[in-house]
Amino acid sequence: MNNEIIIFLTIHLIVPALGLIFYLRLINMIKRDKVKDPPIIDLILSFATYGGLLLVILTTLFWEWSAMASLGAFYLIILGPIVMGIIAYRNYKNRNISKYHEWTHWAGKAYFVFLAVSVFIAFIVE
Repeated sequence: MNNEIIIFLTIHLIVPALGLIFYLRLINMIKRDKVKDPPIIDLILSFATYGGLLLVILTTLFWEWSAMASLGAFYLIILGPIVMGIIAYRNYKNRNISKYHEWTHWAGKAYFVFLAVSVFIAFIVE
């Protein structure tokens, strides 16, 4: 019983809280560096998409599948590539402005690889 509570809290509370903390620290770094036209919206969408991918992976490996996991998987497979493709495209033109633009560009491109690998691993695990 205690193990289940720890797994539940880790997947559904600690991991999202750490992602939010990391995002806020990144935004503070961007403000500190006074980046011109920072990719704030693109970063929150990237964090949400990659965070959702991590939560679905952790749910698949350590928890019980649910309707929320199904909705998350639907977003990650159908809408995630569209969102991340737009992010990669938008930041391609701006990738030389700052390291944050470049990182966001690469995060958008890398999503396609991470998604493919995650789906492949999910089929192996199941």
